[in-house]
Amino acid sequence: MAEHPHAALVRKGYEAFQRGDMDTLRGLMTGDCTHHVPGSHPLAGDYKGLDNIIEGYYGRLYSETGGTFRVELLNLFVDGRGHTISVHRFTADRGDKHIEESGGIVFRIVGDKITDLDECVEDMDKVNAFWS
Repeated sequence: MAEHPHAALVRKGYEAFQRGDMDTLRGLMTGDCTHHVPGSHPLAGDYKGLDNIIEGYYGRLYSETGGTFRVELLNLFVDGRGHTISVHRFTADRGDKHIEESGGIVFRIVGDKITDLDECVEDMDKVNAFWS
């Protein structure tokens, strides 16, 4: 059975992110896309627009961790109505800190583009401590 197009779109995004292929990521999202990052740490907040998402958030994930930030996609769920949920595991090093944590993202998709990403984490306190 073929993978649902929304799952394939999100999978392609995870693969591009892992390669550092920001041009491909830009092509998967709408220009006014928003990525919502939970928490009370310096990277938390709402990133609206491709430049803010790609450079403001993803760029900081790489720079703040010296390029060690990695994410492994574990599973995808679709509803056929424009939502895809990912489950992933991420790791990173930042100074003398290390994190290995589970999380996920609720993607909203219109047509063939991602319009919104709502990120969730397993342990908010752990994530806040890592980024603070």
